[in-house]
Amino acid sequence: MITVTTENDPTSAKEYVQSVYETVIHRNPNEKEFHQAIKEILDSLVPIFEKHPKYMEHSVLERIVEPERVIYFRIPWVDDKGKVRVNRGYRAQFNSALGPYKGGLRFHPSVNASIIKFLGFEQIFKNALTGQPIGGGKGGADFDPKGKSDNEIMRFTQSFMTELYRYIGPDTDVPAGDIGVGAREIGYMFGQYKRIRSGNEAGVLTGKGIHYGGSLARTEATGYGCVYFVNEMLASKNLSFEGSTVIVSGSGNVSIYAIEKAQQLGAHVVACSDSAGYVYDPAGINLETVKRIKEVERGRISSYVDEHPEATFTEGCDGIWTIPCDIALPCATQNEIDADMAKTLISNGVKAIGEGANMPSTLEAIHLFIDNDVLFGPAKAANAGGVAVSSLEMSQNSMRLSWTFEEVDAKLHTIMKSIYEQSVAAAAEYGHPGNLLDGANIAGFIRVADAMIDQGVV
Repeated sequence: MITVTTENDPTSAKEYVQSVYETVIHRNPNEKEFHQAIKEILDSLVPIFEKHPKYMEHSVLERIVEPERVIYFRIPWVDDKGKVRVNRGYRAQFNSALGPYKGGLRFHPSVNASIIKFLGFEQIFKNALTGQPIGGGKGGADFDPKGKSDNEIMRFTQSFMTELYRYIGPDTDVPAGDIGVGAREIGYMFGQYKRIRSGNEAGVLTGKGIHYGGSLARTEATGYGCVYFVNEMLASKNLSFEGSTVIVSGSGNVSIYAIEKAQQLGAHVVACSDSAGYVYDPAGINLETVKRIKEVERGRISSYVDEHPEATFTEGCDGIWTIPCDIALPCATQNEIDADMAKTLISNGVKAIGEGANMPSTLEAIHLFIDNDVLFGPAKAANAGGVAVSSLEMSQNSMRLSWTFEEVDAKLHTIMKSIYEQSVAAAAEYGHPGNLLDGANIAGFIRVADAMIDQGVV
């Protein structure tokens, strides 16, 4: 029995973790996504505190669940009709123990403080797992880029950066892209940052165009990395992508390049989606068609069936998980797989889940997968490829170098293999062999917690 002294004087590691969770709920009411992210990680950490009470003695958990700062600001901009619009912007700078804050910017109508804080909290541990010297942060705005002209996107992003620039820098906070923020948006923001700062600080943003400081393989990194991680899981059970039927939700960068790498490894990918619905193509998804629709035309996935009449489009996204598959790669958004969808996947014989999106499975769904011996790659491990290559972009900017696609891809593959091995080792050491969710949470936490203790109370 471990005895510690805190405000509520819990008498065991389990009670200590529960008391911290209850404090988070009390201090952050109505932030359900943030509560979910906190609970998912804290539930994994009890064995650490039982084995190493020093983390309780230094109140690491109480500190790590509180962001170092959260910046909230208005974003006024003018649409093409001359009307002034106002959106809300956020940046959660969560933890800098390992290095500058690092994490994407999300532009989507659903963005609020809860979502930004959940993403920023997850980013701490994801970044730690990469082994790179980067802390955790996240930001964004409740702006919807869909249907907006390039000029409207430019005016909005310039206004967004006019406020955000005060809080970021190559050695302070390095944002990247996320949902709704691609190369176009990053380019406009980088231009506005340079305009204000009167300098070419290339390392201030990642996901830039290749011709002005971006990294080759950055676009592909999250999708490729997810497949690399899942491939390690499959190999541990003498399975592979070769000949497997795969479902990939979403049709953005993560989804497209997860499909591409899975197909390169011999998988039969039969479905993908966007926010309006999903396409099922029993002959196999034609990736070139999807790339043209989403990357060039910026269209809807429903138009896929115009060129591939053997395929079907179904409105609504949930139904994609009713299609029988061997491997499911949720790459769209948070909580897209709930308990009912998990039960359907399991009854249809799914063998592996690789989370390409951030927190795409509910806690109930995750427990169902693990309890039913489905290989489960949690988001903070499986989708860490994007931030890993973002960190490699920072390195290239600092050294004024550009690595080849093959060099970056090889480094990415090595990092994803290392993340898998760290997760396996930590799960086994702390009494949960094979549970990669617990393993990833524990491995990431220990690296950050040790740095926090070394740096004192800050």
